[in-house]
Amino acid sequence: MRKLTTTLACAAILTLGALPAAAQAPSTLRIGLQEDPDVLDPHKARTFVGRIVFTGLCDKLLDLTPDLKIVPQLATEWSFSPDGLTLTMKLRTDARFHDGDTFDSAGAKANLERARTLPDSLRKSELASIDSIEAPDASTLVLKLKRPDATLLAQLTDRAGMMLAPKSLAGDVGAKPVCSGPYKFVERVQNDRIVLEKFKEHWDAANYHFDRVLYRSIPDTTVRLANLRSGELDMLERLAATDVKSAQSDKSLKVEPMPNLGYQGITVNVANGEGASQPIAKDKRIRQALSLSIDRKVLTQVVFDGLYAPVVQPFPPTSPYVSAAFPVPERDVAKAKALLKAAGHEKVSVEVFITNNPVHAQIGQVIQAMAQEAGIDLQLRSTELASQLRDQQQGKFQTSRVGWSGRADPDGNLHQFVTTKGAQNDGRYSNAEVDRLLDQARTIYDPAERKKLYDAAQAILQDELPLIYLYNETVFFALRSNISGFRISPDGMIRLAGIKRS
Repeated sequence: MRKLTTTLACAAILTLGALPAAAQAPSTLRIGLQEDPDVLDPHKARTFVGRIVFTGLCDKLLDLTPDLKIVPQLATEWSFSPDGLTLTMKLRTDARFHDGDTFDSAGAKANLERARTLPDSLRKSELASIDSIEAPDASTLVLKLKRPDATLLAQLTDRAGMMLAPKSLAGDVGAKPVCSGPYKFVERVQNDRIVLEKFKEHWDAANYHFDRVLYRSIPDTTVRLANLRSGELDMLERLAATDVKSAQSDKSLKVEPMPNLGYQGITVNVANGEGASQPIAKDKRIRQALSLSIDRKVLTQVVFDGLYAPVVQPFPPTSPYVSAAFPVPERDVAKAKALLKAAGHEKVSVEVFITNNPVHAQIGQVIQAMAQEAGIDLQLRSTELASQLRDQQQGKFQTSRVGWSGRADPDGNLHQFVTTKGAQNDGRYSNAEVDRLLDQARTIYDPAERKKLYDAAQAILQDELPLIYLYNETVFFALRSNISGFRISPDGMIRLAGIKRS
């Protein structure tokens, strides 16, 4: 009997060893996210973590390299006409959507038409220069423009350039996105996980080494890091600045830093529905007082161990578009009080919307204490990110702590947030001269000439303060030491090509 048992056990081992690769346990890359993404529809989405998921799910017409050069993805080459009013793109002929249909110019046209015409599309202002779209043959896409657009190629490296299967556009795209990227959608459990599976027919499938990708939403930074240390996660985005030294000293982990392209700040509801009835909406002097009450250097030191940079502009400190005319001011409580008094208030109450994670709670508490000394009573209102964004769009807020991961082109950090028709202008700020300056900047290719227009717009915005800028983040990614091939990029995206587990 013992001999028979041993023989059977050996046979079982041999049988397992002989199983084809498809029958082996699938390899899964597990990524920890700071928030739960919003809707998985690239034409409606607005979150940073959503963009991370889309990077594995949806190919774009163009992409960015780590040094922010625009390179091919689904478009292989492109050129503008001499007058700058026609963009012609040649497309890949070997790409497929996840439903098996071939990617072609008709599919690209359908996506761009949806992105620029869907009533609740957040890509409208990004594609506003497009007048018409033509698909003269399967591999040629022609965009006819209303005016030259120096920002258009950069827009097509992000959600505006993402390609969904045309047959899926009539349904609920966000519930089960059918895209074109290296991984296809499997399931989503709200506030928990998103699961993607390798799309074997992808044109670059050989460079993607995991069978599945699991994105876990873990808002608590301590819990997220604990999951990484225990091996429950392979990597996480936005390691808390206060955990950087500890993670760097852990031999089982490695930390990859990268200054990002965006900003963190407070947006003010000046004209959007019920939330715009408060004094801070009606008088810029109260907004100026709030800004002056904040010591940005102390804020970044206390909350982020001094690893983030104080800012008062929408561009990162290293950007050539930063204006020397607007340095980070010193905190001035006396001037803040004087501004309040000039506005007719000894004290004023202001509600601030924050996301319910420990870091944002600490930011709110530090700013709350600073503002209190100037006579501004900040009331903190906390909820999950999806509800915060929904209420912002509906005008159900007075002010809101916001973050923007930034874009390679400076237009992406400014135009859609402060122009009258900007798709993410939640506070409904409107100034005709700002609109004119920023619209004109889109038509200018010369950086020095564009900067003059941004400087002029900033002179107005720094006075009216529809958005109070606070700091620029350095994004820290933490990975298990056995994960290799990750190439960090200033846009903060996790590009899955080449990532392996040893």
